[in-house]
Amino acid sequence: MIWNKISVFILKNRPLLSAILVIMTVVMGYFAIKVELSYELPKILPTSDPNFQLYESFKARYGEDGNVVVIGVKTNKMFSMPVFNKWYELNQEIKRTEGVKEVVSNANLVEVKRNDSLKVFDFKPIVSKKPASQADVDTVQAKIARYPFYRGYIISEDGQVHLMAITFDQSKMNNKGRILLSKEIKAKALAFAEANGVEVHLSGLPYIRTEFSSKVSREVILFTILAVAVTGLILLLFFRSGRVMFISLVVVLMGVVWSVGFIVLFGYKISLLTGLIPSLIVVIGVPNSIFLTNKYHEEFARHGNKMKALTTAAEKIGETTFWANVTTSIGFGVFYFTGSILLIEFGLVAALGVMSTYLLCLVLITILYSYLPAPNPKHLARLDGKRIGAFLRFANKTVHHHRRVVYGVVGTLVVVALVGLSKITAIGYIVDDLPENDPILTDLHFFEEHFKGVMPFEVSIDTGRPGRVMSPQTLTKIKILQKEFTNYAEFTKPISLVEALKFVYQGYRGGDPKYYVLPGALELNKLAEYAGSVKGKENRFKSFVDSTRRYTRVSFQIPDVGTKRVTELYEQLQPKVDSIFNFDRETNQWVAKEDRYEAQLTGNSVVFTKGNSYLLQNLVESTLYALVLISIVMVILFGDIRMILVAVVPSLIPLLITAGIMGFMDIHLKPSTTLIFSIAFGLSSDGTIYFITKYKDELRNRRKTVSQAIAETIQFTGISMFYTAAVLFAGFAIFTASTFKGTVALGILVSITLLMGMLSNLILLPSFLIWMNQKMMDTPPPVAQNKE
Repeated sequence: MIWNKISVFILKNRPLLSAILVIMTVVMGYFAIKVELSYELPKILPTSDPNFQLYESFKARYGEDGNVVVIGVKTNKMFSMPVFNKWYELNQEIKRTEGVKEVVSNANLVEVKRNDSLKVFDFKPIVSKKPASQADVDTVQAKIARYPFYRGYIISEDGQVHLMAITFDQSKMNNKGRILLSKEIKAKALAFAEANGVEVHLSGLPYIRTEFSSKVSREVILFTILAVAVTGLILLLFFRSGRVMFISLVVVLMGVVWSVGFIVLFGYKISLLTGLIPSLIVVIGVPNSIFLTNKYHEEFARHGNKMKALTTAAEKIGETTFWANVTTSIGFGVFYFTGSILLIEFGLVAALGVMSTYLLCLVLITILYSYLPAPNPKHLARLDGKRIGAFLRFANKTVHHHRRVVYGVVGTLVVVALVGLSKITAIGYIVDDLPENDPILTDLHFFEEHFKGVMPFEVSIDTGRPGRVMSPQTLTKIKILQKEFTNYAEFTKPISLVEALKFVYQGYRGGDPKYYVLPGALELNKLAEYAGSVKGKENRFKSFVDSTRRYTRVSFQIPDVGTKRVTELYEQLQPKVDSIFNFDRETNQWVAKEDRYEAQLTGNSVVFTKGNSYLLQNLVESTLYALVLISIVMVILFGDIRMILVAVVPSLIPLLITAGIMGFMDIHLKPSTTLIFSIAFGLSSDGTIYFITKYKDELRNRRKTVSQAIAETIQFTGISMFYTAAVLFAGFAIFTASTFKGTVALGILVSITLLMGMLSNLILLPSFLIWMNQKMMDTPPPVAQNKE
């Protein structure tokens, strides 16, 4: 047999194979130390998705929509001279900071003055220098109060909260420099707060993403340490050997090095998902060692020949764990077919990491055991462990004598789970994974309370031809659009070309607040006479109008209201936007194709929501892929198509029960929890393969009856399955130490699923096997089946 030849080859070529794998690990380690954190927003949508393409073209034209950090202060002393001057100094300090493109606050606002002699507009700073007296500050306050443009944007509607908006340079947005820049800004803001006895709040997507990245970086290390500690402790308790623990962990950590090396080799970076891979490899890799060590000890206890025991262990467990790791890899690998960049990276690296760790465990652990002394009686004593033995005897008795009870209990659980499944809701939030008391979330709620929110929601407008943006027709349509958005309480005041023109027109009419309106066509022509003043100052409008004046945008911000509400807003507003720009109410007809506008909703909030919906659609698809591929593996492995039903159902039922728990516990379907099902199905199928492989071996090679084969399989394979379930349960449970709620849910639900998977494979699976082979219960297979 091929696996016998492989086991013999491993033991005959120990120095060569060891050297090759160690050298390859050193090479992968060289790449692994170059791994970097990802500072970009996760790319969930596939590149072919129209929403993704629209958003990318939007960013290419205007820059990132989420490149502003905001500092907020709630105080009624802002316009007292000491506090205002400190605010002014903070503004200047941050503006001088490398990586900051622009700072806007009430300490550096401008007003528009009409210069009739030169026919230009003068954009004059309201605060030209630091105020020298309280009277100067009072003047500043009075001037700002005259401009409605700043109300609800820089100063809250009640005048109590003051905002400083800091725009990052694009070159600092998606690299390590953003962390240092954010920390520097935060330190300056906290110094201002301490000096003036006020509380400051920071938010904005760059700040949120920076804090997320920092948390991910810390948790990669934390989870890897916890995974090693927890699995090491379990190994020590089970095998009562520091040697076994040390060897297993060293080899599995080599698999971690390979996995991180793959991340670098493929050009990926550490994200919220790929950051889980090192600890996952430890947790998933250790069972390879458990089964190999357990089989080695079992065989050695039979005949006392160390090399023969290792050969048999490598042969039998090598084959079984190969297929088990294949099914686990399928659970991860199906994410490759989703088209989502985020999931492709995670699925590919995790699948390769699982298989490379399997290879390392099979070869190196076998070789290392061959050089070490044979196991002593203390190490073998656990094979007769009383507590585990009592549980396995209970499982065997239940399978043989109480199958109707098993079917009844399982049927009841399935019905209850279906009820829970019907209660599941699909909703996600941009900062959904953070606990309620996290400072990031607390600060975000502060800005949502006083400024409605900081999450970008954009309208991208293509007028169809150059110069059309400035036409009265287009401006009127934008004005109508903005009025429509006021019907929805979630939206902030817009920032747009129309708002800019209202601001300029107010200056043109002497600064009277009543002229903060969009001028009519005749007045627009008069303003055009002063258009020369804009030359040299195009950057003031670059973020809202392109150089050809064909494209423009209307920017809103909203609270983090969740994907369900954003979907409702999108579905209600997109048709209205189309109607505003392309439906002629006079003729009651849609305008001709050549005259149409392309006005589409986009922005980070929209793309995140579309990505969340895309992931949920792919949840079913990826689980079905896993089901089909693992079923094919079962047929290849066992050569019996009936085994698909017998093997797959015990792995599916735990997933159904987990889905029911999610529904009853109000755990939403979102990007982090959608991973549970494919991963858990792949891991649960491992136990199915372990059990059926041993069962088939007992029937074929040891000529046992079905009843005897099942009893033997429960007794011997059950021990390894119990150990493996304990390692996986505890290993995934470490994710409950995360600061991200989604990761916590992932850890708890996968742990529960795998524990139920073990029970299902030890009780429900053998019950099915007995049912399927009822006629052969007490009859051994024909002698012909004993041939190899």
